[in-house]
Formats: sequence, C-alpha cells, structure tokens
Amino acid sequence: MGRPKTDLFKINGKPMLAPDNGVGFSYEDLDASDSGRDESGIMHRIVVRYKVGKWSFEFGSISEADRQYMESLFADNAEFEFTHPDRNNAGTAVTSRCYRSKYDLSWYNAKKGMWQNYKFNIVEC
Repeated sequence: MGRPKTDLFKINGKPMLAPDNGVGFSYEDLDASDSGRDESGIMHRIVVRYKVGKWSFEFGSISEADRQYMESLFADNAEFEFTHPDRNNAGTAVTSRCYRSKYDLSWYNAKKGMWQNYKFNIVEC
C-alpha cells in the first residue's frame, strides 16, 4: 500500500501524494529592474506582479513506487498546471501555471527501495 493521494494539490489534474508535514506557502511581489532608491534615498517601486506563489513540499520517507509516481506527474515538463488552495479562501481550489526547477532526495535503503528527505518547490510562472 502506497502513500495516500490528496486532491488539495494536483499536477495537470492528477492528485499529488500527501506530504508528511505541512506545506509551506509563500508569496512575493516581483519588482521591475528599474525599481530602487534614488540619490536621496527614496524608494521608487515599480511592481510587475503581485503575490507570485511558491509552495514547499517535504516527504520524510518515500518508497520507490511513490517516488516514480510523483516524478511521472512532472514528466520533465518545463511548466504544468498546478491546482492548489486559493490564498484568500483555502476552501476554494485554483489552478496556476507553475514550474519545478529542482528537487532533493537521499537514497535511504536501496535493498528496500526507500528514499528519504524528498523535497521540492513549485513556483508560479
């Protein structure tokens, strides 16, 4: 029996596996390259986009089969549709265009096909 799936988070419509711990959410405004302080120290901010989302996932241990399932969701796509709770109303799902640029994991037990510390971030495009 593998790890349970959750409909709270989906990649291209397919449910992700439920992570061990809470999912980290962060939002960041993107400023234009010509934003900054002038010679008198006054900040002139030109916002290109507000509240670009980033979600951090962690799995303490994961089987080879579950690792393969998760990696199949990303399938070496540069971008994908990510369904997640809305930042203003967690009871409502929204879908964003996102990417995953990196992931980390350690091979814990090769004989049993177990991995640990599987971590990745999903970032809004």
